[in-house]
Amino acid sequence: MKASSIASSLVRGEMDKTVIDPGNGPKPSDQGASVANKGKAKRSRRGKKHKRDGKPRDAAVLSHDVAADVPAGSPYVSALEPDAEPRKRKRRRRSRGKGASTQQSVSASGEQAQDPVATDATNPSSAPPGGVRKSRNRKRAHRDPRGRDPQGRPLVPSQAPRHVGKQNGRANGASQDPHRQQSDSARQAGRHHEHGQDTPADMYAALDLGTNNCRLLIAQPTRPGQFRVVDAFSRIVRLGEGLVSTGRLSDDAMDRAVEALKVCSAKLSGRPIRRMRLIATEACRAATNGEEFLSRVTRETGLRLEIISRETEARLAVSGCASLVGREARSVVLFDIGGGSSEIAVIKVGENRSNRLANHITHWTSLPVGVVTLSERHGGRDVTPDVFAAMVREVEGLLDAFHCPPLAPHLHHEDFHLIGTSGTVTTLAGVHLDLPRYDRRKVDGLWLSDAEVTAMQDKLLAWDFAGRAANACIGPDRADLVLAGCAILEAIRRRWPSRRMRVADRGLREGLLTDMMADDGAWRRNRIRRMQMVRQDRTEGLT
Repeated sequence: MKASSIASSLVRGEMDKTVIDPGNGPKPSDQGASVANKGKAKRSRRGKKHKRDGKPRDAAVLSHDVAADVPAGSPYVSALEPDAEPRKRKRRRRSRGKGASTQQSVSASGEQAQDPVATDATNPSSAPPGGVRKSRNRKRAHRDPRGRDPQGRPLVPSQAPRHVGKQNGRANGASQDPHRQQSDSARQAGRHHEHGQDTPADMYAALDLGTNNCRLLIAQPTRPGQFRVVDAFSRIVRLGEGLVSTGRLSDDAMDRAVEALKVCSAKLSGRPIRRMRLIATEACRAATNGEEFLSRVTRETGLRLEIISRETEARLAVSGCASLVGREARSVVLFDIGGGSSEIAVIKVGENRSNRLANHITHWTSLPVGVVTLSERHGGRDVTPDVFAAMVREVEGLLDAFHCPPLAPHLHHEDFHLIGTSGTVTTLAGVHLDLPRYDRRKVDGLWLSDAEVTAMQDKLLAWDFAGRAANACIGPDRADLVLAGCAILEAIRRRWPSRRMRVADRGLREGLLTDMMADDGAWRRNRIRRMQMVRQDRTEGLT
């Protein structure tokens, strides 16, 4: 029995059953439609009754679906014609409808075949001789319907064409994965370069050289007001050690700071940083050799640091903690207990809350006292209750000089709260949670009640130096500083009593990054990028 006669009999309804495809399971024997495109077959303009090679068109299509779609050696082919050789695949005409693809397609042999329409736009020599337009019903190489995905789209070529884009002036190199990862990353890079936008590798860096710590943060903007940390660095350098007694930065302290800054310089030089801001705070402000030290930093590390004012420091601390202000809060007192100074900002938030919390600052102050300076004056190693009380009184005297009207007495406890950003506050939170090791994810944003803060301060005051140093959230580097920080915190709590306090493991670096990204329009560019990527993904999906 000939295969053509079998196909004709199928058209007449002599054979009505489910075809078993060994590779893909049961396959309905629908006329003129594959499994992926059932009911979506395109009709010929010449009508159903048009014959090709002496056969009805329906029979030709069906013979392709039954015979050509089944692999060689299939039991179903043997049932059709045991002794017959596999038939050659016939080409099937396809009209170029409105949704026809103009991208590169895959030919039957697996090679990439460029679409003439797409080629004409880029290569004038590909036009037909004499400028004659090609027929819309031209023949195209047959593609096995099983070589299509469930949506009926052509398979992606095994090696997609590579697009080369620029990343902050550098060409994107080849990825380590020579297949899928290479094509995906190259396509993404090419997509952003295509639209004239910066690549997704835009990074921002913020460095804060304080009296006690040297901190670096490198991040990429994500959603509005947020960013993803790419790299971070923090090291205790104690730059302000001995500053209270001598008024100068000591040689040992400067050496420690320079070594830490060399690490930061190496991290910055290895990444495509779009913008960076490097600041120095109280130690360099107060030291007589502060400018001299920064000149040495530039010579030895290549980094140029700027000494910021106390007001700028207060505003940056507020910017870095903007997302931690409670939604129901009407007033907030935010404080940053540093190594050589402590910044305090009074914030009143009305119904029209600005995107920049620093715009709501009504009063601010910078106390010339921090954990390093206070512990050096009173001693931070062996702190008795009397020594602790003396520390609190000193800070209270400084706060008395801060002229700030009292908060509205009618405020409910949920309308006002404190926000503390410092190593002191995060240490209290870690001890309160009894963490085996410090975990920023559990500490940042934590709420502590007034009673819990008091309990933690009493607990630390009851420990000796060895006990504090043995705690995983304190360590030997902070064991002589943490009680001085608690004294500053206690004075602030007495001035602005609150039932709750929110812990912030963030500060100046986050404020620097937030301000740079906002000024640079980074989040707006990211939103435009996402919209362009979604549109292009939809376009690629349709093709």
